[in-house]
Amino acid sequence: MDHERADRLYERADAILDGLRNGFGEPILWHLALRCHTDAMLALASRVSEGKATDPFSRRGLERRAFRLGSERAAQHLAMSCFNRGDLAGYRFWLRRGAHGGDKEAAAELRRFETRLPHSAAKSVRRLRPYRVSDGLWTANRRASKPTKWYPPNPFRPRTEQ
Repeated sequence: MDHERADRLYERADAILDGLRNGFGEPILWHLALRCHTDAMLALASRVSEGKATDPFSRRGLERRAFRLGSERAAQHLAMSCFNRGDLAGYRFWLRRGAHGGDKEAAAELRRFETRLPHSAAKSVRRLRPYRVSDGLWTANRRASKPTKWYPPNPFRPRTEQ
């Protein structure tokens, strides 16, 4: 199967899974994953059970096969799944592999190497930290001396008071 056709099928499956088109998206993802389409493998990995890395059709198996086929994002997926399991050595290992593969985001994260992250899955493994200004989700409040969380304007207050 040529790459253009595979990419068109992947876009179709993505649109189906997002509810923008009619059809069944998961069988298309399986079809593409069995034909070594790395984006389809990563999309399918988020839809299947965890399993062992030796099982080629489990989450870790699909991510690992996508990495071996040359996907930079697969190393990031493997690193985050290690972090969510509490395996910090595996987290660092896969970040390093992603950085050696050319993923700039993995290289930056490896330089920072945070043992606590702000996403909700980190709470389940007791590695949650508060958001920071560098996360990009906070903004400085004019009245406060330190950065605070941004809240949307109150729709019930007149605009002149906001």
